[in-house]
Amino acid sequence: QVQLIESGGGLVQAGGSLRLSCAASGRTIDWYRMAWFRQAPEKDREFVTAISGSDGTTYYADSVKGRFTISRDNAKNTVYLQMNSLKPEDTAVYYCAAEGPIVRVTIDPANFGSWGQGTQVTVSS
Repeated sequence: QVQLIESGGGLVQAGGSLRLSCAASGRTIDWYRMAWFRQAPEKDREFVTAISGSDGTTYYADSVKGRFTISRDNAKNTVYLQMNSLKPEDTAVYYCAAEGPIVRVTIDPANFGSWGQGTQVTVSS
């Protein structure tokens, strides 16, 4: 019963940066696995990154590794996605998702019970 609201999307030039926020309400997400997914126009939803609620372990898709950083501030009940060196192919609607408090071994979008409404990220050039 976690409600998630993403913010921070926008239009940026290639090579630029954006920081997305995912504010959670309804319950604490301290023990939830949090993740970001994205969906480009006419493409399937794809995994971007996730962070564990137990030990802070992070996971990244190969396409964003080294450029994106996921983090969480449990005091604010918020998860962030810092995106650097943005590329046009990063253009998509970015969705925040929460799985837990009991999580599966593998990261599967079907296991995430809470989703945000999405925030648009558009990278020009």
